[in-house]
Amino acid sequence: MNSKASVTAKKPKSSKKNLVIILSAVVTLMVCLGGVGYYFYASSHTSSDDAFIDGHAIAVSPKVSGHILKVYIDDNQAVKAGELLAEIDSRDYMTRCDMAQANLESAQAKAAQAGEDVVRYKKLTLNDEISKQDMEHVIVKAHVANAEALAAKAALEQAKLDLSYTKIYAPAKGRVTQKALEEGAFVQIGQTILTVVTPERWVIANLKETDLKNIAPGQPVTIAVDAYPGKIFKGHVDSVQRGTGSRFSLLPAENATGNYIKIVQRVPVKIVFDEEPDAGHPLALGMSVIPVIKTK
Repeated sequence: MNSKASVTAKKPKSSKKNLVIILSAVVTLMVCLGGVGYYFYASSHTSSDDAFIDGHAIAVSPKVSGHILKVYIDDNQAVKAGELLAEIDSRDYMTRCDMAQANLESAQAKAAQAGEDVVRYKKLTLNDEISKQDMEHVIVKAHVANAEALAAKAALEQAKLDLSYTKIYAPAKGRVTQKALEEGAFVQIGQTILTVVTPERWVIANLKETDLKNIAPGQPVTIAVDAYPGKIFKGHVDSVQRGTGSRFSLLPAENATGNYIKIVQRVPVKIVFDEEPDAGHPLALGMSVIPVIKTK
């Protein structure tokens, strides 16, 4: 009786042991299959989390200085190309135009008088009533008067151009950002008063230099944007920058100092969208993305 009970008691332990072995084998097989699948996936795809949305950001600056008279836009407002953004007080520039116009008329009158003098002196020269030296003096005076008239005309054109610059227009279609002007404020030539961000968007992915051997223009890319979980954008590789990010940084590394440490460099790769992002998923410059490039 004791031996039969012992045999009966050993059967459940043996069954549990076999079950554990089977489960271990299944788990090991799944891990192996997963590893093999990941290997093939990784060998045909390249990704990076060092990537962001980029686009055109056009800095708008006045070409003349003065006080802001009117501002017609606000932050984040959509504008069209050529739309009036702001006006600078134009009274000083209108006065300069009037002065330039008066100077031109005066210079033209002097040039006309000098031309008449040349004609009259030529007749006197034929009759030997004046010397050749006097004739040459009159001709030089006429040339100077004509040159002054041309200079006065150019000054008037410049004054008109400066007057036109008192109206500041949008350089392209886009949205206003970094608005830094208010009515009554004084602005200088070249001062950035706002930025217009155009609708075009692309991705800059900073890939490791060791991954570039598999990258080529035209390869398809799936783009995940951190701001929109679950949303996938389609794109393709456009180009690879001919230089690493560190090479074009503000302070490039000086490797000839003797303390050089080799590190893997990053090379910017431009990725463009196959379709323009819809209005429900606006893409702001600098947004973080994760592009996955299919290399095979």
